[in-house]
Amino acid sequence: MALQTLNPPISWKPKQELMPEDRHLLWLPPRRLLAGGMSRRGGCRAAVGNGGFVGGEGIKVRTKKDVDLATLGNLCVDIVLNVPSLPPSQRDERKAYMDRLAASSPDKKFWEAGGNCNLAIAAARLGLSCITLGHVGEEIYGNFLLDVLQNESIRIVGMNENAEATAPKDAYETLLCWVLVDPFQKHGFCSRADFSEDPAFYWINKLSRRVKMAIQQSKILFCNGYSFDELSPDVIISALDCAIDAGTATFFDPGPRGRTLSHGSPGQRRALESFLKYSDVLLLTSEEALSLTGIANPILAGQELLRKGVRTKWVVIKMGSKGSVLIDKSVISCAPAFKVNVVDTVGCGDSFTAAIAFGYLHNMPAVNTLVLANAVGAATATGCGAGRNVAHLEKVLELLKRSHLNEDDNLWSDLLEGNSLDSQVLLLSKTSINRCDRLVRIPTSDVVSELLHMFEAACKRSVLQT
Repeated sequence: MALQTLNPPISWKPKQELMPEDRHLLWLPPRRLLAGGMSRRGGCRAAVGNGGFVGGEGIKVRTKKDVDLATLGNLCVDIVLNVPSLPPSQRDERKAYMDRLAASSPDKKFWEAGGNCNLAIAAARLGLSCITLGHVGEEIYGNFLLDVLQNESIRIVGMNENAEATAPKDAYETLLCWVLVDPFQKHGFCSRADFSEDPAFYWINKLSRRVKMAIQQSKILFCNGYSFDELSPDVIISALDCAIDAGTATFFDPGPRGRTLSHGSPGQRRALESFLKYSDVLLLTSEEALSLTGIANPILAGQELLRKGVRTKWVVIKMGSKGSVLIDKSVISCAPAFKVNVVDTVGCGDSFTAAIAFGYLHNMPAVNTLVLANAVGAATATGCGAGRNVAHLEKVLELLKRSHLNEDDNLWSDLLEGNSLDSQVLLLSKTSINRCDRLVRIPTSDVVSELLHMFEAACKRSVLQT
């Protein structure tokens, strides 16, 4: 029996007027690409331009890249629960712990869109047109995820075309991730993918024509280390190859999985090496950069990754409450983090990445891109959980206007001291006085003014259009 009958790529139908003769082509749920329009949740969106539908059942696919950002795999539902203690580290005990949690369906109030949905939602709220490439089941969790994505104007392309239903029924179910929070606000995560040697969706053995078409129509393809929990290395590498052939920029964030992939199967190691080598943009925490390069200094580690890359244009290092660094072949750009009352850090990295994608697509200066990314990540940290709780643009603008930065000259001096850096170093700072010859200070007020002008103009247009 064909899997397509068990789990169609989407759960809603196109309007009749959007279905011309050629019914074999890709259908993506309709979305008006807003030029500063209002989101369905009432927030204003930034202006991005080029309107129209991407593909469509019966709508001929254009060569023009009408999608800003496509995410690969890692579509899951987070079940967010407060627990007295985090799950044990021992594998069998941890599996038993998760089985007890899964024995009964948790109340829907604990459900949230997770994984790459966080990135897609954050990007859509900045005004980017987004699609997700992945698999969701036909059960209640899959329907929930589809509804959330549709309400955020995010389209989905299923990855089950031509697959055969030869695996056990539960292999086709939506992936659940249990997000566990203890009384000290520490997080633990577990899913069925943690207890299998094979990817959760091992039955997906190649990219469908629909998925390839979606990648070809996208300006950016994003993949992270968690995609390996669901998809085989061969499938993930084929997505990278498709993006390169189509001129689609690839963003890769190895995340915590980077270390395990570097010691994983030959296929995993080959896929990790390919993404580190051929991605246009790499995003890592300072700890992840250390684990992959053996270099403690995040700037030097980023330069090493840039040196080894063939197509790499940017390496972005996330340093949490300290700030972030963007390294290209000629300039090192640094931006301190925003000071906020942190409620929950889940989804902050995804929100940060959404803003990096926005800056990349809009050819923004590197420092401006970092400031926007820091603000979007910080805005998400002030809320509880990810998914639909990631930052809205209004909160980002509020943080930009306040511009309370965690400035620490000693930190940046320490990162530069004793290192022979040939690149120019730009540092966001409230003062424009350059006390160190190796740093060129970029006034915070200038950068914030430019960002506010861009986004507030978009918000005003959205109000006038509604």
